[in-house]
Amino acid sequence: QVQLVESGGGLVQAGGSLRLSCAASGRTFSSYAMGWYRRTPGKEREFAAAISGDGSSTYYADSVKGRFTISRDNAKNTVYLQMSDLKPEDTAVYYCAADPSWGRVHVGRIDLEVWGQGTLVTVSS
Repeated sequence: QVQLVESGGGLVQAGGSLRLSCAASGRTFSSYAMGWYRRTPGKEREFAAAISGDGSSTYYADSVKGRFTISRDNAKNTVYLQMSDLKPEDTAVYYCAADPSWGRVHVGRIDLEVWGQGTLVTVSS
């Protein structure tokens, strides 16, 4: 099983950009589909983006489509979330998640196998 550690969160002005990283331990990273989720206070965890194990397929929530890009480097055991044109409503704790099933990740299931601890993104207006 992999373990996940997110980084790259911080404070950014509206309209700005930020790149999140999620580093995975373990030798089977490429066998996991990966997802980025976010949670704001008082709300459920919300799906943002997903990428298949080989990186050939991606999927986005409507709220981030066209502004966020998910990618992965299996040689570095890392998945990224490039966020552009950030809005105050993007403020949240962002989590990466891993699961062997692309089918489970890209539909935004929250009962995935492995979760990171989260990284806070704050977008000021």
